[in-house]
Amino acid sequence: MSEAELLPEPDRIEGAPHPRETQTLIGQAPAEATFLDAFNSGRMHHAWLITGPRGVGKATLAWRIARFLLATPKDDGGMFAAPAPTSLDIPADHPVARRLAVLSDPGLFLLRRPWDDKAKRLKADITVDEARKLKGFFALSASDGGRRVVIIDAADNLNSNAANAILKLLEEPPADAVLLLVSHQPSRLLPTIRSRCRELRLSPLSPPDLAQALENADATPDASPEALGELAAGSVGEALSLTLMGGLKLYGDIVGIFAGAPRYDRPRALKLADGAVGRANAERFALTLRLLDLFLARLARRGAGFAPAHDAVPNEAEVLARLSPSQPAARAWATLQQELSARAQHGKAVNLDPAALILDMVFRINETAAAHAAQ
Repeated sequence: MSEAELLPEPDRIEGAPHPRETQTLIGQAPAEATFLDAFNSGRMHHAWLITGPRGVGKATLAWRIARFLLATPKDDGGMFAAPAPTSLDIPADHPVARRLAVLSDPGLFLLRRPWDDKAKRLKADITVDEARKLKGFFALSASDGGRRVVIIDAADNLNSNAANAILKLLEEPPADAVLLLVSHQPSRLLPTIRSRCRELRLSPLSPPDLAQALENADATPDASPEALGELAAGSVGEALSLTLMGGLKLYGDIVGIFAGAPRYDRPRALKLADGAVGRANAERFALTLRLLDLFLARLARRGAGFAPAHDAVPNEAEVLARLSPSQPAARAWATLQQELSARAQHGKAVNLDPAALILDMVFRINETAAAHAAQ
């Protein structure tokens, strides 16, 4: 195993295959076809911005494109040229696929948040020092005459100096280089970066596609595809987190805490808060915050007349209907969601006690229920 593989990876979900280890991309055939059409037409853009919600396969597509470009010989225009490819598929035992799996292919540069040896954690941003390493990569890889591929995952993490360095590269791209920028929130990127890329937008997955993607990842959900789809919002990454970390049960606990609000279930709330304490429970803490935010969003939508198509957990529809019976209630829940989301982000940034933060959120939700729930 290479040194790079031994370091924590910002885009790896514990217990699930990494995007570069995932051979099949489910539910994103239009985006793949768009890229393949551009490749076969000979008018392929040098930079592609791969966008869409988190966890829908953006990084997987980037790695599929990288494998395809590095494993597919350049067309020399001769009469014996290979036929135009009809798929991005590259066999898992292909030498390029094996090298990419261990991050050892000389034609690929992966730009992502670096490891901080002093702090023993991933840095918050992609730094300009990391971006400047691209100059050496292109200098070393130019001699073999092949394609070079750069994956930036995620471009949202570029700090201002790193973003400017990438912009210069986009303005004057090296020959035979393709840049693949993964972005969850492209609106946050420099407009000049967006304007120099061709966009490939990926969509949330349908419940059947979500179920197939989980099966391919050897993950067995403890809920129907429809229920999981309600919570994961069509995101494979979120569905994997929910499945591997007991997210459906956790969300059921949250709904159960407020089933009798404003007489909330205090013992259950204390258990929810205690389960997020300690470094070992950091991922569970983050998941709890996301699910509390989702609960508030579903309350707001229910009061506004947009009831969820399916219950995520048993009896959810009854709880949502009682706590958010009207437009005024919907506005109150939407306002509370914004307030608590900002408080959660601040609390995580300054290392507030997880249990105290969660209990404070429970109290605020209960207070809003007291004012707006149907009696």
